[in-house]
Amino acid sequence: MVEQSVTTARVSQRTTSAPRIGVLALQGDVREHFAALMHAGAEPVSVRRLAELESVDALVLPGGESTAISKLLEAFELLEPLRARLRAGMPAFGSCAGMILLASEVLDTRPDAQHLSGIDMTVRRNAFGRQVDSFETDLDFTGLDTPIRAVFIRAPWVERAGAGVEVLATVPSGPFAGRIVAAREGNVLATSFHPEVTGDLRVHDLFVEMVRAAA
Repeated sequence: MVEQSVTTARVSQRTTSAPRIGVLALQGDVREHFAALMHAGAEPVSVRRLAELESVDALVLPGGESTAISKLLEAFELLEPLRARLRAGMPAFGSCAGMILLASEVLDTRPDAQHLSGIDMTVRRNAFGRQVDSFETDLDFTGLDTPIRAVFIRAPWVERAGAGVEVLATVPSGPFAGRIVAAREGNVLATSFHPEVTGDLRVHDLFVEMVRAAA
């Protein structure tokens, strides 16, 4: 009991100062998230193995190819441990493919693709179109004082948000106006765009504060 109390105190102290945040490093834009987390005052850690997952206070799931990442989660025996940690309340942030992985339901995906059910939402893969349809726009984002520049690359959108899900951003205008592109449920945050590539790192700042608050 004493040893457990000491361990809990150490984790709490670390999270309050520089939380140790893992970046799932199986595929995708890992380096950009590393830089953004460091800028936000966190200690980023690559996560490829179970011991690395167990050592972190929170996890970022980067963009990439969602079905490939789900297969790699199985191959590296991380899928069920990650689901368990999410159920236990570990904070997580997913961008683009990471949003897809965190969903409870995914449309237009392979039958054998896996997801983590971190947020009660239905997500459609590649909803905005192919690579050539990538675009940028400014979004009002709940919790941020001014709009954020959002980059969409073969991005998903949220078709259904559960009763406990907070919608943080929607597309403001054009043919996709009103589509949900950022959401949060409890300690889990997801964006369909890539905040790590623009230089505006306020979403990462928000996530790091979520991690500190969860401690």
